[in-house]
Amino acid sequence: MGKLQGKRALVTGGSRGIGAAIAQRLAADGADVAITYQRSADAANKVVDEIRSTGRRVMAFASDNADDRAIESVVSSVAAEFGGLDILVNNAGIFEVGSLEKTSLEDIERNLAINVKAVILASRAVIPHLGSGGRIINIGSCLATRVPGPGIALYALTKAALIGLTKGLARDLGANGTTVNIVHPGPTDTDMNPAAGEGAEGQRQRIALGHFGSPHDIAASVAFLASEDARHITGAELAVDGGINV
Repeated sequence: MGKLQGKRALVTGGSRGIGAAIAQRLAADGADVAITYQRSADAANKVVDEIRSTGRRVMAFASDNADDRAIESVVSSVAAEFGGLDILVNNAGIFEVGSLEKTSLEDIERNLAINVKAVILASRAVIPHLGSGGRIINIGSCLATRVPGPGIALYALTKAALIGLTKGLARDLGANGTTVNIVHPGPTDTDMNPAAGEGAEGQRQRIALGHFGSPHDIAASVAFLASEDARHITGAELAVDGGINV
């Protein structure tokens, strides 16, 4: 029996990359899983088919994290369909680079809406469904604590904001037995940042282990934090970055 047998999870941005790996790992460990996606319907359907083949219940919702009401609606729908929720993984996000003086107000608002406000709203919506053993796991970034180059101030800001949210919610929800933690991926081999892509070698040279991580590395850490093995861990930052920030 898997460590998450009987648990019900929602993974935002779960159609590809790190999000897909997290959804698949939670299902492999026994959880029923819902995912959200914005445009990648074919990729989302592939994840759904793979999870369904394991015998777990699975759903996918087209949802724009920039829409204030969309994620709250998804949380309600998943909780109704699954009969509750135990795990929320706030994974959906965007990565945009550029100097701040050339960044439009619309760009600023979009980044804050998707990377920060949507996480707040999803967490607020899921709290009534969580009890003892509940889990909120936020996906941050190694860039939240150290910025090695120009052009990523806005992105770093949004991920740093999740640290404060994580620690505050950990304090707020601790009495209910719900834990809240944040995982900081480093360079991870996905279509957004391929290990063979432009600029990859410069990143690789800064990684203590000398290679990019895999989405499965992040998924394994999330699955641990979602399990009973991590019941006494809350408000923590877990770096899964190959030592890029040591």
